[in-house]
Parts: sequence; C-alpha cells; structure tokens
Amino acid sequence: MGPAAPGFEGRYAAGVLRGLGERGRVVVPRWWRARSVVVRDGAVGVALAALAFVPPLAANGTRLGELPHRAVDGLAVLAALAQTVPLAWRRRWPSAVLAVAAGGFAVQELRGYPTFAGAGLLVALYSAAAYQERLRGLTTGIACAGYAGLAVALHAAGSPTRVQDFVLFFLIVMAAVAAGSRVRRMRIMEPERRRAAAAAARAGERARIARELHDVITHHVTAMVVQADAAQFLTAAPQKVSANLEAISGTGRRALRELRDLLGVLDPDRVAPRGDLPTLAALPELVVQTRSAGQPVELVEDGRAGGLGSGRELTAYRVVQEALTNALKYAPGRPTRVHLAHRGDGVHIAVGNDPGPAPAHPVGGSGRGLDGLRERVEILGGELHAGPTDDGGFLVTARIPTGDTA
Repeated sequence: MGPAAPGFEGRYAAGVLRGLGERGRVVVPRWWRARSVVVRDGAVGVALAALAFVPPLAANGTRLGELPHRAVDGLAVLAALAQTVPLAWRRRWPSAVLAVAAGGFAVQELRGYPTFAGAGLLVALYSAAAYQERLRGLTTGIACAGYAGLAVALHAAGSPTRVQDFVLFFLIVMAAVAAGSRVRRMRIMEPERRRAAAAAARAGERARIARELHDVITHHVTAMVVQADAAQFLTAAPQKVSANLEAISGTGRRALRELRDLLGVLDPDRVAPRGDLPTLAALPELVVQTRSAGQPVELVEDGRAGGLGSGRELTAYRVVQEALTNALKYAPGRPTRVHLAHRGDGVHIAVGNDPGPAPAHPVGGSGRGLDGLRERVEILGGELHAGPTDDGGFLVTARIPTGDTA
C-alpha cells in the first residue's frame, strides 16, 4: 500500500488548530504544517517514547494485567520503543504498525513493566481503522484474537484482572477504533461532498446567469417585437414607420449595451463597477423606453429615495422592469401605472394596468421572470405578489426592506 496523503485528517486537525490559534489559544507554525506526515507522526512517537518512563506518567500508565511491577531493563525499553517509534509510519503501513505496537504492549503487560508507552497502542488502533484499506475484516479478526490470547496469557501468569475488566478495557480501546473508522468514512465521503457542492454551485450560477439575462434582455426584446408588430399597420404613414424603426434601433442598442455590461459583471476575471448596473434613478428612462414602444406608462414616486443599497436598488429596478415587460406582452396599449413609495422600512412598489381584452398575438414568455424576482426579493427579506385584480387588470406589488447586501 502506498503512502497516505495528509488528506482529510490533516486538514481537519489543521483547521481545528488554526481556529484555536485565531482565538489566541494554539498557534500551529506554518513550517510545522509544511513537514511531511512521517516527520510529524514520528515526532509524536518520539515524544511518547521520551515520556514512557517518566515516573508520574509511568505509574499511571496502562495496567491491563495488574501483574507485579518489574524493574526496567533492556526488554522494557524495546517494548516501549515498539509501541511508539513505529507510529511515524502509522498512515503508510497501519496494519504493520499495529502489529508491532501490539507485540510491544503484550511484552509490557506480561512482564509487568510500568510504562506510559501503552498510549501508542491506542494511536495505532485508531490509525489502522482510519488508514487500512485492504483486508480490514481480517485485520480486525486477528486483533481481536490477539487480545483474547493476551487475556488468557495474563490469566495464566497470575493476573488478578477479572473477565469483566478485560471486556471493559476492550470496549475502551474500541472507542479509538470507532474514531478512526469515522474519520475514514468522512475522508471517503469528502470527494462526493465536493462534487455535490460543485454541482450545486454550478446550478446556482447557471440560474443566476439565466435570471440576469432574462431581466436585461426580455424587456428590450419585447419592446422591439411590439414596435415591429405595430409597424405593419403604419404603412400609410411613412413618418410613423420611420419613428417606429428608430425606436426599434434605439431599443436594440440599449439591449446590446446592457448585455455587454452584464457579461462584464459575470466575467470572473473582471471586476465590474457596480455603477454600471441600473438603480432606481434609471426608472424615468425605463418609463420613457416603454412609452416609445406604445405603452402608456405613468410614474409616481412618494418620499425620498435612499438607504436601500445598490444591490437592493437593482432588485427594485428589476421588479419594475419585469412588470412593465409583462404589461407589454399581455396588456399592450393599456394604461399602466408605476407607483414607488419610499418609506423608512424600505421601498414599496406597485405596478398595475387597466383591464382590457387579451392581445390577439401575445408575446410568449418563459415564466421564469416573476418567479425569479420573487426569490430575489425574498432573499433580501422582502415580499412580492402578482395577480389579477377584481376589475380584470393585473397588479404586481413588492416590498424591499432597507439595508445594503451588495
């Protein structure tokens, strides 16, 4: 099995320690994070080996067999080193490290050496659960059989430990195995989570681009279609035909200009100025454009604009633009009123048109306009409603609260 990448566990631990460091508790030096996992894990193993026979720790180390203490000798040192130093390779060869550590632990318990090195066995168990890829079931079976053999050997050596104590110790060390298994599952699931997050991001970006294209283009194209349809009835009045063609040309140029601005905003390599996007100050020009398409529009504003922020002003502008676009599509030629009320809690918008017969050849729509706007308004904490009125007209109302989310 090849070397394990620092991967999930390393990034997880680094993230935790980095977060602690930001709160002033722990600071992980960058030079240490840049070291290979063998160096870092080896440092942990060496530290455990150095602490193995420190009196306060050694006296409270793992005492599974509870056999009488034996003086430290060369075999005790070898057993301690077997449980600690191989941890440097715990990610590369987890099963081999576990086998060596388990052997050292068995010698330590059967000989009665007082040592703190038993903590290395817990790290080895965790590592085997986290990094062993092949023959995991066989490794688990051998480990359990080895533990049962050690329990029998300790009992034969005169250990006073009861069966229930062996079972309790087994459950305790299984917590390390469970922790390693959980990290392994999370590491395996991480690529899938990344793919799902990337797919969601792509879908969201596609929806945003479609929404912006709809908002920018639909109004102008609808106006051009309405003007072109009207031109066929003006053949007897060349001056009116000329005015209509001029209006179509102007609308097309505005559409191209706004499309270029939109593509600039969507270009990730270009920082587009927010000033290129329309705000409520551009509503009079929008009303004039709509009138030039043959739609009688009246604009009324109450109060003084301000406090919305550029992002919310853009949304408010799009609400009016979409409502006027729908009026051009489904109520051409009917008087339409745009009312903006600037209040302390935000701007209140109402766009309605008079009742009348449906057009013989309505301009079709995608159905995404008002739904997309409703979503954008609700994200800002506002609300949007659209529907027919009692007298047969149509009314769009929206409330966009104050605050700048741009």
